[in-house]
Amino acid sequence: MIQLVKEAQQGNDNAFLKLFQEYENDIYRTAFVYVKNQEDALDVVQETAYRAFKSIKNLKEPKYLKTWIIKIAISCSIDVLRKQKKVVELKPEVEKVLSSKDEKDISLSMTLDDLIQLLNETEKKVIILRYYFDFTIKEVSETLNIPLGTAKTILYRGLNKLRKELNGDEMYER
Repeated sequence: MIQLVKEAQQGNDNAFLKLFQEYENDIYRTAFVYVKNQEDALDVVQETAYRAFKSIKNLKEPKYLKTWIIKIAISCSIDVLRKQKKVVELKPEVEKVLSSKDEKDISLSMTLDDLIQLLNETEKKVIILRYYFDFTIKEVSETLNIPLGTAKTILYRGLNKLRKELNGDEMYER
């Protein structure tokens, strides 16, 4: 993998294509969590490919390719939302679930996809990187360029918000 990154940095288009295809699904998932529709998520994937291709020579540590490219995807997703000035509202079925007494029927994917919208941007980034992509806290802090302690604080604050919305359901603990 590191060799492919070095080849891509030297201008090998095929090496970049192989690298990008490796992370394309992760990029799409990240984008979809932010923009909430397939069309915009595909636009984000395309823009991420363009930005990554343009700036791969600037990647200093080839072993951090995944974190670097996910960071680009997050940035592109936020740019799309800003351009469209979208307000992501809770879906009616989520409001029903939140108001019901039996939250134990909530699926993890629905919870992460829908409830994550209740978080601020920083909390959302940390939780997505940590739980969608299984980044360590250290990798999260490096990806977002924040201190390790700050990443932990943001993660726990976001998780506590989600727990409060679920009235104490602790399904998010690892």
